[in-house]
Amino acid sequence: MKVSELTQRSRGVDLALQVVEKKEERDVTVRSTGKNHRVAEFLVGDETGAMLLSLWDDNIDLIEVGKTYELKNGYVSIFRNSMRLNTGKHGSIEASEQAVEANIENNLSDKFVEDRGRRF
Repeated sequence: MKVSELTQRSRGVDLALQVVEKKEERDVTVRSTGKNHRVAEFLVGDETGAMLLSLWDDNIDLIEVGKTYELKNGYVSIFRNSMRLNTGKHGSIEASEQAVEANIENNLSDKFVEDRGRRF
């Protein structure tokens, strides 16, 4: 799979990604549990496009700008009408030896997406 093929319903996503930029880290409180967490977004991509990747807590410290990683079993969510990649509970992100160059000209997170809520 490639970044340009991702949609707001993409699940089970496996991608090789180059990290282009780390956005400002912030602290958030999860409403349902009241627990505090660190969240950071990274601009990541492959030769077909780019997207923001949201990482939480210890996963933030595993990622370095300029390096390449393998996202396994990730998914796409909508946050503030923008698509985001996520690892979730069952996904992972690990260092990769693959050579990947991100195409930031096609940033899918820059495109407006209507958030229609979750459907189960």
